[in-house]
Parts: sequence; C-alpha cells; structure tokens
Amino acid sequence: MRVSEAVGRALVDLGVDHVFGVVGSGNFHITNAMVDAGARFVAARHEGGAATMADAYARTAGAVASLSVHQGCGLTNAMTGIAEAAKSRTPLVVLAPEATSPTSNFAVDQDALARAVGAVPVRITSPETAVGETVDAVATALHQRRTVLLNLPLDIQDRPAPEHGPVHLPVPPEALVPPGDQLHRLVEALGTAARPVFVAGRGARSPGAREALISLADRCGALLATSAVAKGLFHDQDFSLDVSGGFSSPLAAELIHGADLVIGWGCALNMWTMRHGRLIGDGATVVQVDDTADALGTHRELTFGVLGDVTATAQAALARLDGGTGRDGGTNRDGDTGRDGGTNRDSDTGRDGDLRFDRGVRLDGDAGVPPGRGGGDVGTGYRTREVRDRLATSLRWRDVPFTDVGGPDDTGENRIDPRTLTIRLDDLLPAERVVAVDSGNFMGYPSMYLQVPDEAGFCFTQAFQSIGLGLATAVGAALARPDRLPVAALGDGGALMSTAELDTVRRLGLPMVVVVYNDDAYGAEVHHFGPDGDDLGTVVFPPTDIAAIGRGYGFTAVTVRSVADLAGVSSWLDGPRDTPLLIDAKVRADEPSWWLAEAFGH
Repeated sequence: MRVSEAVGRALVDLGVDHVFGVVGSGNFHITNAMVDAGARFVAARHEGGAATMADAYARTAGAVASLSVHQGCGLTNAMTGIAEAAKSRTPLVVLAPEATSPTSNFAVDQDALARAVGAVPVRITSPETAVGETVDAVATALHQRRTVLLNLPLDIQDRPAPEHGPVHLPVPPEALVPPGDQLHRLVEALGTAARPVFVAGRGARSPGAREALISLADRCGALLATSAVAKGLFHDQDFSLDVSGGFSSPLAAELIHGADLVIGWGCALNMWTMRHGRLIGDGATVVQVDDTADALGTHRELTFGVLGDVTATAQAALARLDGGTGRDGGTNRDGDTGRDGGTNRDSDTGRDGDLRFDRGVRLDGDAGVPPGRGGGDVGTGYRTREVRDRLATSLRWRDVPFTDVGGPDDTGENRIDPRTLTIRLDDLLPAERVVAVDSGNFMGYPSMYLQVPDEAGFCFTQAFQSIGLGLATAVGAALARPDRLPVAALGDGGALMSTAELDTVRRLGLPMVVVVYNDDAYGAEVHHFGPDGDDLGTVVFPPTDIAAIGRGYGFTAVTVRSVADLAGVSSWLDGPRDTPLLIDAKVRADEPSWWLAEAFGH
C-alpha cells in the first residue's frame, strides 16, 4: 500500500466521508483511496468551487469534510474558498499534494499560503508517521474547529506504507465553564435587566446551545436574535427577532436598540451585527460570551466579557438563577463530540462552530422542541403582550409596506422589484428548503424575505465577503440536506463568475432553484460610487441572457420581468423537477438595498 492510500483510508476511518475537488496527477491516488474506502467524491469544475462546496457541506452536515486538489496551481485556484472556510473556522481538511523539488513548475510555499488565510498547515513527514499525522490533522479540524492544509509531499506519497492498526480520534476537550467571578457578574446582569436581548452567533448553532439559550431567555424574559450566519436558529419562538444587524427589520432594530442588556452568545457583535454600534442603546450593558480569550472585545468595547462555552455558560447561569451551583453545564456534551461548537464568533471574525454532529436531527421535533411556536410567558422582562403581538404581525420584512418600483426602466425594458420577486418566490417555493446566498447589493432580499425552517436551512459563506461563492455554497448545502429543496440566490456578477458549476448542479441531478438577481452591474459599486458622480463604466455591463446560459447547461430556465412571468416557476414546481431551474430575474436597481444604504450612510 502506498502512503497516499494509507492516508486516504485513514481519513475515511476517522469519519471524513465526503471529498470535493478536481483530480490531477498529484491527488489521484489519495482521492481514489478515499472512494475505495467508502467516501463520496464530488467533482467540481474549478477548485475554488470545490473548496466552497466542501465548506458548505461541513457547515450544514455537521461533519468534517475534505477538499482534494492538485499540487501548486490546484491549491492556488482554491485559495479564496479556503480563505472563506478558514476565516469561518470550518472544520475542513485540504489534501494538498506538494512538489518536493524547488525547480518544479508546481513549487510554491504551501505553508505560507495556509498561514496567510488563517488555515493550519500540517505535513506528512514519513511513511512511518503518515497515519498518525493524518489523525492529528483531523483532530485539529474537528476539536479546534480549524481548516487544516494537509501537505502531502509527492516523494513520500509514493513510498510503501507500513501496516497499522485501527485509527481513532483522541478524546475531545471538555466544554469550558466560565470562571466563578465572570459567571457571577453575568447572572447579576441577567437578574437586574429589564429588557434583555440575546444575540446568538455562529457559535450557538447546535441543539445544545439552542436549548440552553431558549431556557435561559425564558427564565430572564429575553428577546432572541441571531447574527446572519445563525438565521433560523429561533425560528419557532414567539419572541424571536430574527437577524440582528444590517438585515434587521425596523421592528427588530427598534427592540434591540431599546435593550438595557445585550449579550452576544458565540457572536462577535461586530459592525455588521450591531450596525457599527448604532443598534446598541445608550447606557446598555454589553456582554460577549466566547471560549477564546482573544475573541472577547475584538470588535467593540464591552461592559465585560465571559470566557466560556455557550452551552455550558448558559446552563450554569440558569442554574445560578434557579439557586443551583452554576457549574452543572461544565461537562455537557453535544452529540458524540464533547463540543457544542457554541462559542465562536461571527462570520468575519475567524471563528466557526455551526457543527451539530447529530446529522439529520430536526430542531423542530426530534431534539425535544415541540412543534409550533414557543418562547415563555408574557409578562417577564422584555416579553410583554404588546411586544409579542407586534412581533407576530410586523417583524418580517415582507410585512413592511413598500412602493413597488417594478416596470419600465430608463431603457424602456420591464424590470421587477426585487422585494416583490422574493416575496412571491417565498410563497411559491416549498417551506422545506436550504437557502444559500452570494454576496452583493441584492443579498438582503433573499436573506430576509425567504423564510427558512431552521438554522440548517440557511448557509451564508460571507466571512471573506467574496462574490461568486453562492452557487457552490448551494451545492455543498444541498448534498448535506438532500431532504430539502436547494435555493441558490445570486447576483449576476457572482453567477457569471461561477457559471462552470452549473454543470456540477446538472451532473449531480440536484433539483436546485438558482435565482439570479440580474441588474447587469456590480450593484454595490454602482450605489457606492454613483452618488458621488463617479464614472461607472467599469462596473456596468451590457445585458446578458443568463437564462440562455442556463439552458446550455441543461437547466430549465425562465426570464422574469414581472410577476406574471413567475408562472414558469410554478410549472417547474408542479412537474417532475428532473432538471434544475434557473430564474433570470431582471430586477430594478435604481436604489441600493436597505442594508447597503445603511452601511454606506455610516
């Protein structure tokens, strides 16, 4: 057996059962070894797409995924996707063959590439140590929630591997309970707050963290919000505010601003989640809970920080409030990992934790949460009857009145209002969906007007704020949740940047809906620089028939300029769905979306 084969088999034995990539000479044997051992290989058309597919799969499935690339150029092609994963602290193992001759065309400093984007470089150094080093790489990815670049020198890959016994991951570390003084201060703040708001970030995306936060919020009368990456976490709660930050609806922003205590649970409370701090009311106590010391206060001044695991901290605080010792959460384990991923920071802070490690568990039934709405008694803390009634009728963006601007643009061509488009799609598409959103001016509409069934129904690869990742994100999320309709929401710029992966969607037979918000421009730049009178020729393009491109890849495609054109979407939904669907939505873009206007107005 070659070293490459031994490493590939060990990866699968350790639970890495999905590998994404583009195969060349350097990664041919290790990829085939993983397939022979039972892993599924997903071939992308570009390494950048493969990296993002692997990232999205890991986030949505709650499992370590792997990316397999060719040495040198294959790795550099994948670097944007790897950077997104590393900044999000996605547990991902990148299999990176390495040229061993400095004169090779493929020779690059792969360790430096990894460190430059926040990934952890690990190297196979000998046939005798190869399997052990593989175990270390997977353990680092899983237990430390890191993206690991596993360098596989070509000369070592081809050498004979010694026999080895079964491989196992080391025991994970215990969840971190906060120091007693910090826990006391947190409980004191909770006990005295009249209008508390919890903001759960990426680090609270686990059943254990969700249940602990709901129980503590019920006890304290707190309203529940999330950062964008955790959207859907509190979908069934009466006192949920949905997303905090630039995407917040007017009512959510009003209530968050009115809080006298704001606690970020596994959330950085960064510029996006707190609108540059403008969501925080004067005199409010601001607290952040995280299990990494250097995460506390990175993005804003805190009243105080709490160094602890989200689940353990919330459970300990609840026990203290109920008269217990406050340390009953210290050994709580989520699934079979000993970690709940529940203390990581938001998308642009370099932490991840949206792993559930209980693949397939439905948070609205199987995890002990009764179906329907919930959220505690009226009359406690911020939970007044008036607040509950307002949330029931006025929280969603689709419930906010607006003037439909659809109709002819300055060229005489009809274009649909993106709000009208997205509301109608929300009504048409099945509720059991997984939504992936690319970056750009348009992104607030699908993020906030398309409802999702829970946090596993929303995959938001925005830590690096790169356009062009949305389609590959949808592929990875779709493979992790085959029980749901995958929906990719893209701008025309990101769609054209990632067109090659339309072939991957068709080849995999995914019944995906790809919605392209097509304004024939890089809309964010248009609205950023246009008001200053700058020449926009570099960011505005001639019209493109993206529907025709979709048909060329085997999609059913419709062009939408008005609500009437959505009849084609209904027909596809009513049919066998044996081809994916592409919607080329010609949207009005006279004004920036609300979140972009707010961001540029800062």
